[in-house]
Amino acid sequence: MKKSFIRFPMLTLAASALLLAACGNDAEEKKTTESEQTTTEKTTEDNTATEKPVEEKPAKEEVERDAGGYIIDQEPATEVKKVDGVVIANKRFPMPGDYAPGESADARAAFNELNKAAQQAGYTFNAFSTYRSYDRQTELYNNYVAKDGQEAADRYSARPGFSEHQTGLAFDIGETSNPNDYASNRFGKTEAGKWLAEHAHDYGFIMRYPDGKEEITGYMYESWHFRYVGKDIATEIYNNDSTLEEYLGVEG
Repeated sequence: MKKSFIRFPMLTLAASALLLAACGNDAEEKKTTESEQTTTEKTTEDNTATEKPVEEKPAKEEVERDAGGYIIDQEPATEVKKVDGVVIANKRFPMPGDYAPGESADARAAFNELNKAAQQAGYTFNAFSTYRSYDRQTELYNNYVAKDGQEAADRYSARPGFSEHQTGLAFDIGETSNPNDYASNRFGKTEAGKWLAEHAHDYGFIMRYPDGKEEITGYMYESWHFRYVGKDIATEIYNNDSTLEEYLGVEG
């Protein structure tokens, strides 16, 4: 009687085939997993690369102000505030009482240049008020308070030490043939006032307290009050329809 040994090799071959197939599937799954992982990592890297850093803005300093917009119990100034070399004087940044630079020679030269151009256009201007000392501003402010009350006066007149006129860079300008409109917003409605508003920046001046900007500058609209800042800065402020506070990024 013959014994059969054929079935055992066949079974062995079948088992080997199944094992190889399983190994093949494991390899394919491993490749797929590795591919998915690589894609995920790449997507994460791409997203990270495209994310822009968030710029943190400096915290706004909280200060308590009175009805006129001045900081309550503010310490007296020991120096003049400058931002990028530009003098700033407003309800936030006062000057020392003894700061007395006089009228700016550069501002006067620029005004003379402006006036020559204005005369060619048919207008002649007078800078009827420029530099004012601390004592002179004290006198004027007290007179305005006596006349209109402090709340009203604070809208159009600076308290002593806070006036731009003390810097020597502020020029109150009017038309020589119309002195009744000096320090009046009637001036802004005249042809001369309109010409000045449109061309002052060409000579380095800005209208310091434009209409509609009282919450930024701290003062009501003054069509006659101009400030010398130089041609480049004046032109940028004019083109952006902004203010010195907005240009320098400071509070008023």
